[in-house]
Amino acid sequence: MSRLRIALLNAAHDGDHTRRNFRREIDADLVEYNVTDGDLPDSFAFDAALVTGSRASVYWDEPWIGDLKRWVGEAIETGMPFLGVCYGHQLLADVLGGSVADMGEYEIGYREIEHDGDSVLFEGIDDRFTAFTTHSDHVADLPPGAELLAKNDYGIHGFRNGSVFAVQFHPEYDMQTARKITRGKDQLSAERRESILDGIDEENYAAACRTKTLFENFTRFVRRQREEGGTQSSVASD
Repeated sequence: MSRLRIALLNAAHDGDHTRRNFRREIDADLVEYNVTDGDLPDSFAFDAALVTGSRASVYWDEPWIGDLKRWVGEAIETGMPFLGVCYGHQLLADVLGGSVADMGEYEIGYREIEHDGDSVLFEGIDDRFTAFTTHSDHVADLPPGAELLAKNDYGIHGFRNGSVFAVQFHPEYDMQTARKITRGKDQLSAERRESILDGIDEENYAAACRTKTLFENFTRFVRRQREEGGTQSSVASD
């Protein structure tokens, strides 16, 4: 069976960590597009697409964000499976008709999250799990018809709408990335940054690594879709 071909829509302005993390975790040929530079695929000939995290907000009035939303919306209409992470989670919710808002506070660090125990994306992951989070925006309202998959006391952490899956947390992060991101949060007090950094240890990272199973679950779902002839890449290669 040929490897999956997935469009990596990299929305990180400094994308090295993002690139490294997703290439390590996802068993597929990732074709990267730096969407903050206006770089987008010129076709939908992929088995799936993934929208990464970003320091941007989906409600900012920037040309690259509008262009990305349009491409994503058109791709979803073809039946292409999607996975969104953090900013990607919020962008997919926005494109599908949900709402995204500033929380007025920051969730950051290794946090406990709950999922409903009945989703293909979370198969093999404990109902209560640990994951690294870093966001001040959130999905305030799910898109019409979307299924809530995960949440915690800060709000929505995962949803599904058809072949679109999205999570607010960062299952791809390694400890190096978590530390770099935390050190860069100048809007937080020095005391809070140090507290978060103290929690980026081997024990919490090992617990968070269990959530990486969702990447295998997503690619398994995409392969099944491809076998059923449900993606543009499989159609184009036949």
